[in-house]
Amino acid sequence: MSPRRRAMFAVLAAIAVLVAGGLAVRAALRAEPLRVPDQDKPGVVLLVPGYGGGTDGLDRLAAAIRAAGRTASVVAMPDGGTGDLGKQADTLDDAATEALRRAPSVDVIGYSAGGVVARLWVQRHDGVHKARRVVTLGSPHQGARLAAAGAAGLPGACPAACQQLAPGSTLLAELEEPVPDPPQWLSIWTEQDQTVVPPDSARLPGAVDVDIQQACPGRDVSHGDLPTDDYVTGLVLDAIGTAPIGPAPPC
Repeated sequence: MSPRRRAMFAVLAAIAVLVAGGLAVRAALRAEPLRVPDQDKPGVVLLVPGYGGGTDGLDRLAAAIRAAGRTASVVAMPDGGTGDLGKQADTLDDAATEALRRAPSVDVIGYSAGGVVARLWVQRHDGVHKARRVVTLGSPHQGARLAAAGAAGLPGACPAACQQLAPGSTLLAELEEPVPDPPQWLSIWTEQDQTVVPPDSARLPGAVDVDIQQACPGRDVSHGDLPTDDYVTGLVLDAIGTAPIGPAPPC
């Protein structure tokens, strides 16, 4: 056999080996189940602001989380937090992707509409394999009458996020219920909420549910107080620990 022919057969053999190896790797990847975050290895905490996108309201909660020894950051939302909630979920995914470069998982805390954004992110961006825990604070999971009134009476003053938070909206109807497990979920809400009405719109099927006034009778907590109330902060810190999320302790 001529040297040229031997070289040609050698190249063909090498290509065959590479193809076979690639097929074997792809088969192995298909057979290997995707991992879920280890509950004993907390990662970065991402806080998602509510409608309007202001981050200042979550600074105190973020500081308490950092004081407990965790890395925490508030994720600024595009369009002032009033634009499409799907795009806000994309922004959260960008932050999660960056965090996962240095951490094994993320814990997500969504305040008000930020809790709906967190659910969208889990559903649309494979959050099951990225998030360890998700906590929502006064989030209108079933919609808010205020948004419905705005969408019906003042459509020009009710941007995309407002319309999507109206009860029965297409976006809310697309959200999975119950929420997937994993991650572990906690929904905290107050009966005194005058922003998310009815307040029990914050109930989330599949999550551990905490009605503050049931857990702590007589406690005065408004919608705006949720990120700064000491009792709520304690619930959040417990929820992002390593013990399973359970019923709220008495105040």
